[in-house]
Formats: sequence, structure tokens, C-alpha cells
Amino acid sequence: MGQLVVGRLQAHGRAPYQFRAGEDVSYFVTLVTTGGVKTLWGKDLARAIQAGATQPQLGDLVGARRTGRQAVTLIDRQRDARGNVQIQREHHAHRMQWEVEKLPFFAERARRARLARDAHAETREAVRQRPELRSTFLSLRAAEQLAAQRIADPQDREKFLSMVREAMRASTERGTPIPDIPLRPKVRNPIPPKKKTRDDPTR
Repeated sequence: MGQLVVGRLQAHGRAPYQFRAGEDVSYFVTLVTTGGVKTLWGKDLARAIQAGATQPQLGDLVGARRTGRQAVTLIDRQRDARGNVQIQREHHAHRMQWEVEKLPFFAERARRARLARDAHAETREAVRQRPELRSTFLSLRAAEQLAAQRIADPQDREKFLSMVREAMRASTERGTPIPDIPLRPKVRNPIPPKKKTRDDPTR
């Protein structure tokens, strides 16, 4: 991922790239940062603003970051004085992908990542101290992965994972195997698996 740029959302919209006459139309996001006004450019910024989970508005304190790139096919057209296309050529390029969200979104993501790292560290230490419980911990890891894939509602997912973590702590204290945990939890909004296509990006 790219560096997170933090600032107050001052403006965004479509405009010729770098505001230069004759350049292709792109999309810009202007942020007022601690280092001054900064304008970001990229056509995917339009989607990032409109489809953002936090729906950032002008005046909000936001973070913007490049999340990857997508292969695209661009068409170059040369026209005559009347505007008729004389030459048309295709070329392949990569378009940067962005996320733009209100700042608390990134703070919460960092908190969840820290909790996940702590949980993984606790698991590794517990397995080191009690190797006989290794298979059970692996089963719990599978349950966590299943919850991420199948439980759409965040509250339901957290309840299930809390049950997993509590069972882990209790078994470690007692030195006994963790009781079976249902690997097919009831969910209100199951997430259907995405079918891969030949055009899907590898990362």
C-alpha cells in the first residue's frame, strides 16, 4: 500500500489532469494537510469517494492511500481538424486504485490489526508451552477464517470470535483440549463466495 495522506477534504471532482488545458480528464482530491495543500490525482479517486464506507464529505478529516493498481486498456485517438478519428491505437497501462475514508476508519483498522497480532502472539506462545494442544489451535484458526468468510454481520462475527477466544483461554488455563466449536455458525447475512475469473487480479 502507499503512504497514508491525512488532511481535511477541501475539494474533489473531475478536471483536466494537473488542471492543464488539453490534458485528459482525470479526478482530483484536494486535502489541507499539516504540510500544506496537497492535490491527489487518479481516475479511481471518483469511485473511492463515492463508494467509501464512511462517505467522506467536504470539510471532513480524511485519509487517502493508494491500495494497488489495475491493468487497463487505453485507446489513443488522433483526429483531424474536423474532429474525425484518423488513427486509433490501443495500449496497456495500469490504473492506480485508491481508498478515501474518514480518519476514524483507519484508526479502527489499526486497532483491529493490533488485536489480531496480539491474538496470534498469544496463540504461538500457548502452542509453544503446550504442544499437545496444537491441533486444537489449528481448528480454532480454521474457525476464525470461516467466520471472516461466512459471517457478514460484524456483531455476529465478533460474538463468534469472542467464543473462540474464551474457549482458548479456558483450555490453556486448565491444560485440557478445547471443546468442539461449531464450524458452521448461524449467520444472518452469509457472504457468497466470489467466483474467480481469468481476468481477476492476482493480488
